[in-house]
Amino acid sequence: MEISVATLAGSNGEQAAAQNRSTILAAIHRGAPISRTELARQSRLTKQAVARIVDRLLDEGLVMEARRRRGLRGQPAIELEIDPDGLYAIGANIDRDHLTIIAVDATGTVRGRLHHEARFLMPEKFAVLMEDALSGFLRRGVIRESRLAGIGLAIPDWLGEVPVIGRPAAYGRWSGFDVRAALEKITPHPVFIDNDANAAALGEIEYGVGTQIRSFFYILVNACLGGSLVIDGMRHKGASGLGGEIGWLPVVLDEGPLAGESRPLGDMVSLFILYDHLKQHGVEVSTPAELMALSGAPRTLVSAWLRRVSLQLAEAILNIGMIVDPDGVVIGGRLPVLLIDELLFYVNEEMARQGRPSLTLHRAASSEDAAALGAAAMPLAHRLGLPSAEAAQQVRVPLARTGHNPSATSHPQ
Repeated sequence: MEISVATLAGSNGEQAAAQNRSTILAAIHRGAPISRTELARQSRLTKQAVARIVDRLLDEGLVMEARRRRGLRGQPAIELEIDPDGLYAIGANIDRDHLTIIAVDATGTVRGRLHHEARFLMPEKFAVLMEDALSGFLRRGVIRESRLAGIGLAIPDWLGEVPVIGRPAAYGRWSGFDVRAALEKITPHPVFIDNDANAAALGEIEYGVGTQIRSFFYILVNACLGGSLVIDGMRHKGASGLGGEIGWLPVVLDEGPLAGESRPLGDMVSLFILYDHLKQHGVEVSTPAELMALSGAPRTLVSAWLRRVSLQLAEAILNIGMIVDPDGVVIGGRLPVLLIDELLFYVNEEMARQGRPSLTLHRAASSEDAAALGAAAMPLAHRLGLPSAEAAQQVRVPLARTGHNPSATSHPQ
């Protein structure tokens, strides 16, 4: 895959050595397997400059010579790739219903995974589980500490404040908990923090649909509903950093006693809303696995709910399309993949029924672990100098009672 030279063009000046290194690493990361000649052409650096940079990267163990390309005239070209064991990263996603911690190598391949299906995990327990996970990954040789790029955390903003269904009063402790300090206490390596939807979109940029399309809107269906806007391969967070908050987008109800009124989309679409809907019909489930185990009448209830919420989701997607005009819309998260596929079918059906210009819809590549994978991608992006790296992630803390307070509604993030 050829990388845009507008994005990756380097400079031959000595003062630009760091930039040129990042340019070459980014091209190998996205375009591998790739030859030195192709790197020189894409980066607009001289072949000699590329050779020097590649030699240093080989010495550092960040890239490797994978194989010789056969079938060409002359000396076969040596193809370069990112060395999987050159770097490692830890990615964690904490939410109101789970904690997922993964260890990945430099190519984003998951080497280790720990998952806790737990409702309203308190911050102190989170810190203990994170420390246990890190020490366990190191003890078992899943990662090498000398090659650890850092720890990334994907966490919803206002985690302890949004009044979701079943939230205990003690869960408000998250608002006063310094999660960055807690992570920095257990590791000397850099800590990166971002909103869970933004993290999931980053994972999709580096390892999913984003490798094929450059602009998309990501919809995260987890305990709550989240969103992130990606333009030209970069997440666009807006002037206040809250761009993409689709959960607050008002949509019109078309049935029931509130028909004709507007409500936030997050009040209608989320895993917690689905669980509550089933509970009202006598079906008790509380995890994605239990959702997938349903059959018969309970499974029909799930399909009916998906079809109903597809009307509001289609409205929101069409509005996004008219304003942003992305290449596509990606839906992922902990909603099981078979249910995401069913939801996509209903949304497409509704957009076709309305006869309005439709967007291409995609199921996210990483789905269940999307936010954790995106969290792990943060330290890797920084160490590899990728365009998606954001300096703010090294100082960011989750939003809490600052400037944009959550409403009294139940679910938007």
